[in-house]
Amino acid sequence: MNPTTPQGAPAAHGPGASITRADLKVGMEIHVELCTRSKMFSRAPNPAHASNFEAPPNTLIDATVLALPGALPVPNRAALEMAIAVGLALRCHLSPVTKWDRKSYFYPDLPKAYQISQYDMPVCFDGAFDVPAVDDTGLPDFSRPGTRIGIIRAHLEEDAGKLLHETPGGHALDGSIADYNRAGTPLLEIVTQPDFTSAQQAVVFARLLRQLCRFLGVTEGVMQQGHMRFEPNINCLLSLADGRTVATPVVEVKNLNSFKSLRGAIEHELAEQPRRWLADGRVFGPGTKTTRGWDDAAGVTFVQREKEDAHDYRYFPDPDLTPVRITDEWRSRVEASLPALPLARLRTYTRDHGLSIKEAFSLVDERALSDLYEHATDAMVLCGTDRARAARLAANLLLQQGGKRANERGVPIHALGIGAGSLAGLGMLRDSGAVGNQAVEELFDAACTMTQTAADLRLAATDARDALHALARQRGLLTVRDDASLAAWIDTVLAAHPKAAEDLRAGKVQAAGRLVGEVMKLSAGAADAKTVREEILRRCGQ
Repeated sequence: MNPTTPQGAPAAHGPGASITRADLKVGMEIHVELCTRSKMFSRAPNPAHASNFEAPPNTLIDATVLALPGALPVPNRAALEMAIAVGLALRCHLSPVTKWDRKSYFYPDLPKAYQISQYDMPVCFDGAFDVPAVDDTGLPDFSRPGTRIGIIRAHLEEDAGKLLHETPGGHALDGSIADYNRAGTPLLEIVTQPDFTSAQQAVVFARLLRQLCRFLGVTEGVMQQGHMRFEPNINCLLSLADGRTVATPVVEVKNLNSFKSLRGAIEHELAEQPRRWLADGRVFGPGTKTTRGWDDAAGVTFVQREKEDAHDYRYFPDPDLTPVRITDEWRSRVEASLPALPLARLRTYTRDHGLSIKEAFSLVDERALSDLYEHATDAMVLCGTDRARAARLAANLLLQQGGKRANERGVPIHALGIGAGSLAGLGMLRDSGAVGNQAVEELFDAACTMTQTAADLRLAATDARDALHALARQRGLLTVRDDASLAAWIDTVLAAHPKAAEDLRAGKVQAAGRLVGEVMKLSAGAADAKTVREEILRRCGQ
């Protein structure tokens, strides 16, 4: 960006000063609500768990959440294991011993007037995440170098409650009411180095981090419910015409829960911070950081308050909680439970399976879908299908047939009910040419209702293939294998469409598509499209 002096502002701050360049510098704090069954330090139900999404206000509370006298906190082991899993996935070091600290500040939705957090001994620290370059559509592009984002730390703490300024029915209040359901929710705060140099980088990282956390099963990741909140820390390095470089004060934009608002807030600050410096000359330094909110409708940030420094929170070790020792055995057990991660799967699907990046990215959107795809591919390979061919068959069935039904029914593809064996059986049946695309449309629904009795993937796939073949025979869906009938259909179509046939003979291979379509129409879908195409190309010298 090379901003010019805004109209109506001082010519520059200081004699002769003007900005020739503004370079963006962004770090992020990401708050991830963990989906454990209970809260961070109590047995009260956790609102971030799917079973509690619709809980009425102030029903997910207990004495510990409300800080009643005598109530003592007990750490949630599952939350610690989730934090360790995320830390390992982000290539962090783990603290052999981690402890809990009190972060003191008053706010009406914080019952204790302090938050249990971690200060100098977080669970995870010193990691890195490689953000790939992206293409024009925002999808990863592994052919170009990406950017390594440093992870300073990932620490556990408890979330605060929520202040409501209107009733659940939308009626305005004279004051505010407090809902303590969210108070005590386990929160993993991930803090990055200021390594982002564009809003796009930050958004790509945010999307991939959400995907990673959902893949690990540590959060539901519903942005509208605040399961992930992004807080970019933004400033600019301004190059001046006189050769000086100055840094603007850091602005932290709070509680962004959409990728659109994250991008908008960063781009707005990149445009505004040079103008603010021209107006007031404030530069980066102690006590200059401010927090701002984001007005999505207006597309602007607005001042909330001056930002406290760490010493303002009066951190000290929580006397009610003992330190936690993370043993090598504990670490190894969590590490062994980690699945192959989304970016690694993306590379495999595009490099080894021959899928497009768009297809591969769709398959890793949900871990259950990715696992279904891989298991079905493995099942076909066990039955003798080439892996690249098996991968293509499984991907096509899931994204085309499955994607269509998922959109119609408003459910994820993996929730349609089709098992890996049934998917593999249908893929092999189609690959054999026994059924055509129109038959697959009908057989996919049948495959979604099949019960897989064989635990062995190869047996499950062959059983499903045989059952679907029998069903196709019963319903008259098997392709016609009679060479005479096929030849007659092709003869009729070539005679009826001489221009398309001539184009094909002249090398315009795309003309084959129309001819194949006409044969399929003439045969009422009984012909095998693959065989028809091969025969038409052979006859036309292609």
